[in-house]
Amino acid sequence: MGFVLVMAAVLWGIGAAMKAPYRMRWAMIGMLYLGVLLVHVLPGDNPLKQATGGSLGEWLLLGGAIALIAGYRVVLRQLKARAKPKPAKQVPVGPFSASELERYARHITLREIGGPGQKRLKDAKVLVIGAGGLGSPALMYLAAAGVGTIGVIDDDEVDLSNLQRQVIHSDDRVGVPKVFSAEITMHGINPHVEVRPYHRRLTEDDARELFADYDLILDGTDNFDTRYMVNRIAVETKTPLISAAITQWEGQISLYDPAKGAPCYQCVFPKAPAPELAPSCAAVGVIGALPGVVGSMMAVEAIKELGGAGESLRGRMLFYDALYGENRQMNLKPRADCPVCSGDA
Repeated sequence: MGFVLVMAAVLWGIGAAMKAPYRMRWAMIGMLYLGVLLVHVLPGDNPLKQATGGSLGEWLLLGGAIALIAGYRVVLRQLKARAKPKPAKQVPVGPFSASELERYARHITLREIGGPGQKRLKDAKVLVIGAGGLGSPALMYLAAAGVGTIGVIDDDEVDLSNLQRQVIHSDDRVGVPKVFSAEITMHGINPHVEVRPYHRRLTEDDARELFADYDLILDGTDNFDTRYMVNRIAVETKTPLISAAITQWEGQISLYDPAKGAPCYQCVFPKAPAPELAPSCAAVGVIGALPGVVGSMMAVEAIKELGGAGESLRGRMLFYDALYGENRQMNLKPRADCPVCSGDA
């Protein structure tokens, strides 16, 4: 019997050296055991029977004992598996799933937002015009904040020169429409939000249809014609408008909302300045982090407006000078002769 046990140990060692799975090792030992039984069943006295030692009854008892031990281990393993508590399913807690509650915990902890404010963000619809320098951080932070529906409209494609400041895009997406590039990043940040990409230039008819479906508009465009058109339709549809602009080292931002007594954009800027007085960023340059600062301010103002927190920039304009690290504000009032919001237009 000792000889057989040595052979079994050798087989196990060979299996271990070959990194064979346990089942295969036990299968080899099982085949050895069946061979021993076969030898003992053969009639007469033969050398193999003498070499394996013992009797058929002893080998059957040994096999039965091993089978009992193996069966006991299997039953014990199954009982332990049943005793383990199953992981809790993520069931909705009120309007939020368990993962959303964890994701927005820092917002919900804020006294000014809390659960009700976060619920308002989830139910809100925000349209961002432009997925460039200002739109990039605004879109990312709106998605991270849990704004339920975020529309983004832009007809441009990602260019290598954008990547110095338009952080929502990446090098491998050069040539991809900006709205689809933005959608990828936003869903990567927060899969719980709905992103509506509009790959086209915003027209007046398009704006009128779109604005009626959103609670708030963020304008991050870089030309006055579009800004004036966006302002007209926002006033017409009574949709609050957060508009910002940047150049070189400076930025400005305000919330325009004549429906609540604040001026509209054209109250503050009655006419577009001459091109030489307001050159484009392509012509005079812009520090890369500036749109990140001002675009993030747009997201903050949007979250405050939608969540009902603090005091918005309605009726005030905030100026940021990055070169000298200065902030200043200016109070704004509606203009009685404004052709857009005075009521005499």
